[in-house]
Amino acid sequence: MIRCVFSDLGKVIIFFDNNIFFEKIANYSPYSKEEIRELASAHFDLVEFFDKGEITPQDFHTRVIQELEARIDYDTFFSIYNDVFSLNPPVLQIMKRLKRNYRLVLLSNTDIMRYGFIKKKFPEILIFDEYVLSFEVGFMKPHPQIFRKALERAGFPAKECVFIDDREENIEAAEKLGINAIHMGPQTDLEAILREIGLSF
Repeated sequence: MIRCVFSDLGKVIIFFDNNIFFEKIANYSPYSKEEIRELASAHFDLVEFFDKGEITPQDFHTRVIQELEARIDYDTFFSIYNDVFSLNPPVLQIMKRLKRNYRLVLLSNTDIMRYGFIKKKFPEILIFDEYVLSFEVGFMKPHPQIFRKALERAGFPAKECVFIDDREENIEAAEKLGINAIHMGPQTDLEAILREIGLSF
């Protein structure tokens, strides 16, 4: 019997498109949007450090603009870095209905600045009983420790939890710990799958 639902944030409850940031930051950098996308991929470790809370927003800003040779102040940088999200209303409505019968845990790889922005822009998503965020716990999915933290916060064994995420490696990591998992894609009928595995809402 499922008693708790773990949900990812990006590409589940909200959409994001980092190309919006790449296009805007190109106005402050000698590099094109395409070159910036390649640099971002090559230096993804910076994002990981930030998402795990290992560097400050000030450090992140400094290091990114150095790599991009960009001339942009801290506040302007984060105003365009953060504003890449849009709400996924159908999934949010499913979560609201699930909340009546199940404990909800948000389980997300995110940083302190983007999460702060999301809370202000989309306060309607703040319906969860617990929030397990990479920048607070120091681990990112698919590391098993972030799932163990989510299980602790849930208060239920793995077999009584289901996890929804858009990345296959995260799904596999959850399943290795005995957590039921649903791989969320653009064509996924989330409500139908949840009902198939026995949830009622």
